Amino acid sequence: MQKVLRALAILAALFSMALVAVACGDDGEDGGREGPTIRVGAFDFSESHILANIYAQALEAEGYSVSTGNILPGSPREIIKPALEAGELDLVPEYVGTLLTFLGGEPTSDGAENQAEAKALFEASGVTLLDIAPAQDTNAIVASKETADKYDLEKVSDLEPVASELHFAGPPECPERQFCLIGLEEVYGIEFGEFTPLDFGPRVTALEEGAIDLALLFSTDAQIAAKGFVLLEDDKGLQPAENISPAIRMDVLDAYDEDLVNVLNSVSAKITTEGLTGLNMKVQVDKEDPDDVAGEWLRENGFVE
Repeated sequence: MQKVLRALAILAALFSMALVAVACGDDGEDGGREGPTIRVGAFDFSESHILANIYAQALEAEGYSVSTGNILPGSPREIIKPALEAGELDLVPEYVGTLLTFLGGEPTSDGAENQAEAKALFEASGVTLLDIAPAQDTNAIVASKETADKYDLEKVSDLEPVASELHFAGPPECPERQFCLIGLEEVYGIEFGEFTPLDFGPRVTALEEGAIDLALLFSTDAQIAAKGFVLLEDDKGLQPAENISPAIRMDVLDAYDEDLVNVLNSVSAKITTEGLTGLNMKVQVDKEDPDDVAGEWLRENGFVE
């Protein structure tokens, strides 16, 4: 009987060792990390899709479970923010100036200050902001070349005496945004003759075809140079610093170790304004897929092989 018990004990020990070996082998083989799936979202324009894919693929390469089903088609901040707060999304690339305004703060031309204040306000809802990227992408008032030449437009203040003759297009939320129609009226005294709410793609098409005179685009938008549009200088400083910063749920950070923060911060540190404009060129002009463009950027910057 004792021989049988000893044999069973030996078999049990061998079985336990086998389980440990298998577990260790699996961990080394797929690099998986224990923790919740990180659901990555994006806003409703291509640059946000590129950034979201960059962060998502960087995390996947480090063994994190990631879901990217919420990147396309993307949503406005009015949907994204509540989704983050409710735990329906976990990670979204944010723009600190606009976010701070949306949270009730007053942004400045200092991106680090905007990030710190927005972070303090956001954390009450269980969401925090990580390090800012060097890259900025601000709202930009853009005119067709024909309109710019006709009215001698170089800066936004040039619009004030002629705005009543001009047709302006912006996102549907533009009339309620401080950095769109509200700010243009309060800071520059501009009231356009006509405003049309349009999504981003139709805005570019309408400007190119002459259906509108001006549009709210983004300063890193590759379409500006590609289509010969004229970006007007924000000479009265309406637009704040808009550095990119990953907004992430704090319970996700708590579920993982400091490596998660380090991965995201190291990616942000490599994102420059010039580089972001180049990425937009590939997607907007060359019609490459944002997912492929993100993967290429990660390879070029040494985050994936």
